[in-house]
Amino acid sequence: MLAITRFITGKRTAWAVLLGTVVAVGLLFALLPSNQAEDFPAAGLPTTSQAAQVTALLAEFPSADQTAAVVVWSRDGADLTTADRSAITAAAENLGAASIAPRASTPQFSDDGQAALSVLPLDAAAATADIAKTATDIRRTAATGLPTGLTAAVTGPVGFQADITNAFAGADFRLLLVTVIVVAVLLIVTYRSPVLWIVPLVVVGLADGLAGKVAGALAEPLGFALDASISGILSVLVFGAGTNYALLLVARYREELLHTENRNEAMRTAVTSAGPAIAASGGTVALSLATLVFAQLAGNRALGIACAIGVLIAILFALLVLPAALVVCGRGLFWPFIPRVQAQAAPVHTGFWTRLGRGVSRHPVIITVVGVLAIGYLAFGRKGAAVGLSPAAPLVGNPESVVAQNIVDASFSAGLTSQTVVLAPDAASADAVAVAVKTVGVSVAVAGENAGGLTRIDVTLDSEPGSDATFATITHLRTDLANAAGPVAQSLVGGSDATALDTKTSAERDQDLIVPLILGIVFLILALLLRSLLAPVLLIVTVLGTFFASLGASNLIFQNLLGFAAFDTNVVLFAFLFLVALGVDYNIFLTTRAREEARRYGTREGMVRALSSTGAVITSAGILIAAVLAVLGVLPVVALTQIGVIVCIGVLLDTLVVRTVLVPALVFLVDDRFWWPSRPVSTHR
Repeated sequence: MLAITRFITGKRTAWAVLLGTVVAVGLLFALLPSNQAEDFPAAGLPTTSQAAQVTALLAEFPSADQTAAVVVWSRDGADLTTADRSAITAAAENLGAASIAPRASTPQFSDDGQAALSVLPLDAAAATADIAKTATDIRRTAATGLPTGLTAAVTGPVGFQADITNAFAGADFRLLLVTVIVVAVLLIVTYRSPVLWIVPLVVVGLADGLAGKVAGALAEPLGFALDASISGILSVLVFGAGTNYALLLVARYREELLHTENRNEAMRTAVTSAGPAIAASGGTVALSLATLVFAQLAGNRALGIACAIGVLIAILFALLVLPAALVVCGRGLFWPFIPRVQAQAAPVHTGFWTRLGRGVSRHPVIITVVGVLAIGYLAFGRKGAAVGLSPAAPLVGNPESVVAQNIVDASFSAGLTSQTVVLAPDAASADAVAVAVKTVGVSVAVAGENAGGLTRIDVTLDSEPGSDATFATITHLRTDLANAAGPVAQSLVGGSDATALDTKTSAERDQDLIVPLILGIVFLILALLLRSLLAPVLLIVTVLGTFFASLGASNLIFQNLLGFAAFDTNVVLFAFLFLVALGVDYNIFLTTRAREEARRYGTREGMVRALSSTGAVITSAGILIAAVLAVLGVLPVVALTQIGVIVCIGVLLDTLVVRTVLVPALVFLVDDRFWWPSRPVSTHR
């Protein structure tokens, strides 16, 4: 490692590193195959899921190449007039001309007289070739000739897919632009230099571009698919983690420049000192992400593989490319606050972080009790939290498809436009229909087309799509069919609500599996790095406290300010992964420095000095990554907004309170026992 460090930081070899990086990145961009991210990914359910099996079997049915748009007319809660009904009927006839089943477009008027809807069957290939244009054309036809005040909106499969596609239109550029601006502003504020910020931003930007290219190229060979949300998280994570590591390396480099005239030696010391902590921190994040390969949901596996690749590339660029770039640019890069070698040894720190550390050391019990109570109070905000949003509410705001679906739920049978499908053996189709209609919560069950010895039965439920009542009905329906005599028991239940239920169930299984794996990995890395068994336990407890507190605080914000009724299915797992990994990041930077200082000054003084040395840079890093992750809110997707808010709150809580106050208080309480069973040898007491 020393030879590699010397090569990276050498006076001439640093130039070779930069040149080699440019050539290698250029070749990879030119040679690696492209992979276009999907805007509308599949659910990615395991093959054991009934919903997944139904989806696969439906591909053999005559209607497999069909989709549908649901057009809804309303007068904003007022009763439809006679003129309205005539205009709606005429519009529905015009819509039928574009349908593969014109008669199906005949409008249905609600019993309350306030809405009408028309189901428009379409050829799937033609409709999805340009889904936004398809929805626009349908909307235009449906709105032609309507009386003043009567509106038409598009929902159903076509409406939802069009809104999601529009939400991600230009998302990559928009997200990248906002991320770069946020990072640039925070780096300028942190470094107080008009030029220094450019180097880490360019290096991290190259890492981000390469990460996206490599992840895309490996997607097909490794059997995963990238969608726009995964690409967005990947980009934000690489920028956040890469900039974090850059802040820590630059801070240690600047510190060494105050003691060493030769900038190459200063960087060599900085990489040798900060490198292990950066590698351990990044390795923790990458390994935690890699645990998602054991997930049932394909989307979780894709996120884990892609982001693990991104973090590894960020580490390589932070430890190989950034040191070479900083050495080549010289001390002038820090202008106007250029670090100069001090004539005398630096005095003992007397700044804010030193005063804070000494203040905490005088009252560790009180601070620990207050900190635990505050975290517990925030965590209590999770009370009443639900997991699992309605399939009709994936986007922030009120897109047309969601508004139209709400009208359908209010004026018609709540499950009218939701698709629940039962596939039963042909010989048992009549019996399967009889079982279905007897199931509590089922409104209608109608047998239709058949293929491959199976009959399709379309089922309408009484409850709202994605609700607990709907999930209970599907569970009961599956149970009733499985318990029926004869071939009826072979029936399968699928469709959109069944898919949502199976996705929720698989997500819960993933969470039960992945969370212990992540905690085990974090414990092992901390134990090996700190050579302690007690320190990892205490640090993990603080990180878990931060996680639950951020969930509680976020739940209050979602319910009272943003209007989110529940956490999206995978949000809790993703938030746990990012918060635990990132929270351990900052604890690694603090405690490894504390161990280094403890060898000279003892545990208590070592923690004070570690806090003094790392307080400003880690806080800056925490604020930066919190701001970067909050950028996910730029995309109008509920799941990404929730991840951004939860992780932003958690990182700020961790860097401003837990890592700066609670962790030092715990160390002061247990003193040298913090390093048990090892004990750093103090040469100064």
